[in-house]
Amino acid sequence: MSRAPLARPTDAPLIAAEEAPSRGEAPALPAGDLPVEDLPRHVAIIMDGNRRWAREHGLTELEGHAAGVEAIRNLLRHVVRRGIPILSLYAFSRENWARPDDEVTGLFALLEQAIRNETAELRSQGVRVRLLGRLEELPEPTRRSIAEALEATAGGDRLLLNIAFNYAGRTELVDAVRRLVRSGIAAEAIDERAISEALYTAGLPDPDLVIRTGGEQRLSNFLIWQSAYAEFYSCPVLWPDFGPAAFDAALVEFARRSRRFGR
Repeated sequence: MSRAPLARPTDAPLIAAEEAPSRGEAPALPAGDLPVEDLPRHVAIIMDGNRRWAREHGLTELEGHAAGVEAIRNLLRHVVRRGIPILSLYAFSRENWARPDDEVTGLFALLEQAIRNETAELRSQGVRVRLLGRLEELPEPTRRSIAEALEATAGGDRLLLNIAFNYAGRTELVDAVRRLVRSGIAAEAIDERAISEALYTAGLPDPDLVIRTGGEQRLSNFLIWQSAYAEFYSCPVLWPDFGPAAFDAALVEFARRSRRFGR
């Protein structure tokens, strides 16, 4: 008996129907020799372990965060060399407001200092900075420093650096829904594309690879919509010690995986 064609939902994610290239066996090449097509376009990193690193080294938590900022500086140069076009870093979550006042204030000061010290270097490397999060909730000096960095690096064309600061994935979805409601869009017109275009990352490809340092195995409310089909890679290295070699190991692991997108 012949069967009627399967009735599929018209708003099913298009990506699930795309052909996913098989990556086959693990590549023998080092990360620097991987073909461009085997590299992720968008890498997102949950930078975890600053406080544990500080405790292990007999330092204050703020000193651990400062070491984490230095790790960002070193990694950015390497990411540009590798030709990765988009990098998103989880720098400060909205949940982090629950930490002690001194730590939160210190994190803001570190961000402002890093922006002032690194903007010229970012421009010279062709890095464009973009903020993901609720900028309006940050202290005025921090907002001003961020705005200046966004303007100064607007011409960067080698790497788009998304800094998720005062960010939470669920908050991003709340803001997206509010944006859609304010636009007056009809309920029937809301689909996955409409929601994606209302997110902080509108216009950007979703992450191909999400790296979490520090050994944990969760997204912690980071890019939860965008990471639906991302490859997740957990690294035991604490963030201040995460450098080019650890990043390359993640790239090699990504290249060996076969991405099926639900097929």
